[in-house]
Amino acid sequence: MIRKELRIILLSLGISLLLTLAKFAAYFLTHSVAILSDALESIINVVAGGFACYSIYLTGKPKDANHPYGHGKVEFFSIGFEGAMIGIAGVLILFKAVQYFIIKPELLQIDQGIWVISSTAVVNLLLGLYLARSGKQLNSITLSGNGQHILTDAYSSAALIIALVIIRFTGQTWIDPAVSVVMGVMILRKGYQLMRQSISGLMDETDMQVIDKVIEILNEHRHRTWIDVHNMRVQQYGNNYHIDCHVTLPYYLELSQAHEEIKAFEQLVNRELKGHEVEFFIHVDPCIPALCQYCQLSECPVRSHPFRHKITWTRENVLPNRKHAVD
Repeated sequence: MIRKELRIILLSLGISLLLTLAKFAAYFLTHSVAILSDALESIINVVAGGFACYSIYLTGKPKDANHPYGHGKVEFFSIGFEGAMIGIAGVLILFKAVQYFIIKPELLQIDQGIWVISSTAVVNLLLGLYLARSGKQLNSITLSGNGQHILTDAYSSAALIIALVIIRFTGQTWIDPAVSVVMGVMILRKGYQLMRQSISGLMDETDMQVIDKVIEILNEHRHRTWIDVHNMRVQQYGNNYHIDCHVTLPYYLELSQAHEEIKAFEQLVNRELKGHEVEFFIHVDPCIPALCQYCQLSECPVRSHPFRHKITWTRENVLPNRKHAVD
């Protein structure tokens, strides 16, 4: 899988480099600041693509003594770096646009510029869609982040084409820096979103969608001996997840029986959470009499209270560090 990701990102890097050269050629033909803005953003595509290559290579390395959870966290550095580069490009674009408001340029060969930018926009659109789809299929946030960036580039190029066509037929050159300002703001927003995603991953912010999926799996395939699950925490390392939780089992189970129950718990989630490898650290709690009220083990030989009702696991009762109590 890692080799496939590398092939995809290397393809993206090569295409981005060619498109960047084409956009700079269009800028030198037309002297359009909006085209220059598009070219500057494409430079970021190339730089970010190079960092993404290294990120995917590092993610594929096995766990070692210094990295017991693997190297997957580097993907969050990758999208953070890409977000920072996008932000820098946005600032440069806004700065250049302000300059062109003050000193109005003479635009040349608009027709050629339109054709060149149109061609790069189509290629970027196809490449961005391919990267986004591949990132989803391979569960790679690096590919997905790179795809989102390139799609943003394609959309901004589309807006640029519209502006160039209007300038071509109206001669209103002020539209050129105005469009550049809009593009700069859009690019800054995308950079912020990627930085936010990076910080969330590095700070181990809980992905509630993953939590909900794991809880859904456990509710659907619940063993009667799994009396209680609580204190669940999820950390993401690239394409892998690390989950800590407490599982309450009948206190009279032998060690080998408890081991088999926990093994079944781990295998269930790994089987149903397709496309991800999940590592568990599970703390086993012995049951207490208060839990009999919702324990579904009808043949329990030590039951001290009658069964009252089943508790459906939700994020509200699985995440806190306490056993589920029934009043």
